[in-house]
Amino acid sequence: MLRVVVGCSVLVSLFPALACAQTVYEEDINTSAHYRAEQARELDAYILALKGDKGRLGAAFNPDFSSVRGYESSTRNLRKLFADSIGYPPPGGPISEKPSFTKMGEDSQGTYYRAMIPVLPGVHAEGIYIVPKGVKGRVPLVISMHGGGGSPELVVFNGGSNYHDMAHGAVKRGYAVFAPQHLFSAPGYPGDIRNRTDDRLRLVGTSLTAVEIAKITRSIDVLAKRPEIDGKRIAMVGLSYGGYYALVTPALDQRIKVSVSSCYFGVQEFRYEGDELSVPSDFRFMDRFTLFRDSEIGALICPRALLIQAGKNDDAPHRDMGIKLAPSVASYYDRLGIADRFKFVVFDGGHEFKDATAWEFVARFL
Repeated sequence: MLRVVVGCSVLVSLFPALACAQTVYEEDINTSAHYRAEQARELDAYILALKGDKGRLGAAFNPDFSSVRGYESSTRNLRKLFADSIGYPPPGGPISEKPSFTKMGEDSQGTYYRAMIPVLPGVHAEGIYIVPKGVKGRVPLVISMHGGGGSPELVVFNGGSNYHDMAHGAVKRGYAVFAPQHLFSAPGYPGDIRNRTDDRLRLVGTSLTAVEIAKITRSIDVLAKRPEIDGKRIAMVGLSYGGYYALVTPALDQRIKVSVSSCYFGVQEFRYEGDELSVPSDFRFMDRFTLFRDSEIGALICPRALLIQAGKNDDAPHRDMGIKLAPSVASYYDRLGIADRFKFVVFDGGHEFKDATAWEFVARFL
């Protein structure tokens, strides 16, 4: 479209070569609407292509099934990429502050301590540490991780609620237990303090997942040096959100020899398949659904022992996608000739920790 500009006598007096009437080319401001829509279409197609691109995972992870040692070596690149994707380890340290263990009480099963373990500058891992009664020599250590909105007290006291014997089951078997506290709610802070904290951590180069894994791994550093602990026999169990940490923590910390993830495996994949943006923000780390699905996190735990539990009466996200993903994890163990070290169980129950299968599995491989 051409527009005529008039009233240019001043310009002509200064620049006689200019004609008094000038034309300016213009377009309707909505002309680019088509191109904007095309941009959106192209980017949507690009995202869908990335979702279906298996080549990137193949380039990042080429498992060596010739031996267990060869397989472990072949996981290094994927493990580093996973650590980088969540910002692990978080910046800061080493910490010179000493940990503290304050006795809370005791009963016929064990002695209870409130543990405060420095992790990062001004940041501590807090939780309940239980030493079984009658300890002779060194005993295994079990990390018992609560779920969303939970606390160590919910795991340890008053019958354990849907955690059941997720702490005392270990103590009864002569294992020491550390039940850490993770951030879900805090008096005097907004109800979405977890998501706010995660968002802020991402802006400075790490994530809440990375910090909370560091709280566990640093606690293992400290607890493994205690005289009653056998640092070569460490296990982790967790329910729901705790089941998430019972996957991602041993994926990075190979000192954890056996893990039980209850009522979590495949949850985010289920949500992602239905609505990509329904995945909670603290699970949206880089390449979460291209390189680091729960099946690939399981591959990073292999060849160490892994039990995954799902409740038959739990809601669909906590079970159905896990059923689809489990054979992929099982294949890593099968090809190494160690199929017995992986187990996926759908038990008769709901959103709860299933004691019997868990502790039998832990006892076998710890």
